[in-house]
Amino acid sequence: MSNSSHALFGAPCWVSLLTRDLRAAEDFYGAVLGWEFRSTRLGEEFSAALFDGVPVAGIGALAASLSAPVAWIPYFAVDKADLAASRIRERSATIAVGPLRLGTGRAVLAADRDGAVFGIWEGVEIPDWTAHRHGTPVWLELHTRNAFESVIFYAEVLLWADDRPQSVQVAYEDDRVVLRHGGRAVAQIIGGAVEAAPDPRVRPRWHVHFEVDDVRAAVRAATRLGGSAVEPVRSDGARTWAALRDPDGGMFTVTARRA
Repeated sequence: MSNSSHALFGAPCWVSLLTRDLRAAEDFYGAVLGWEFRSTRLGEEFSAALFDGVPVAGIGALAASLSAPVAWIPYFAVDKADLAASRIRERSATIAVGPLRLGTGRAVLAADRDGAVFGIWEGVEIPDWTAHRHGTPVWLELHTRNAFESVIFYAEVLLWADDRPQSVQVAYEDDRVVLRHGGRAVAQIIGGAVEAAPDPRVRPRWHVHFEVDDVRAAVRAATRLGGSAVEPVRSDGARTWAALRDPDGGMFTVTARRA
């Protein structure tokens, strides 16, 4: 059963890649992440990625038409896109696109005050997308200049820590801010990114993590197909991960699937 953004407000509800060549992106991510693809009601420029039959992400061949960089973008559920967009502008952040009608809802593409790109969504949630309930096919990390300033911005825009019981809860743990929805960790915010750094790896941005069975095999597949390893494979004892770039420049992270 699908939920509306009204019930999920403030929580991550989808991730989507803005790319230039949809078919090339499908070939790359299908081989690296084991995804299959199906068309959507949004037209020929959009497709939905599935893993084991469950929707994981979207890909849209819109980067060129929007004059936008190729990037993975997280979307957060809101009650009303117009009100959320107004809150973004009031806090000196940027609305790039929208609110725009897309299928069963309305979307906004924005950037926070440090330039990290994110989206907001008002409407019906993608059925079976489980990032905030169980399975967690996608994990989000905001690397930003000042974690606490960013938390205040997003909390005011997305109504985190609201009085309603289903709101996203915010906690400071182990030198980072952890976001929970329904009792489960769904994202975290880490300070230290450099606002004007020439290297996109250290600029403020949302890092999108996808689970794979074998991190090193995913790295080999990505490099074989024209992508590159942004950083070497790393491990902290609890998890193993690697940052990658697809052939079109979109950066993402692969993380070892949890048992």
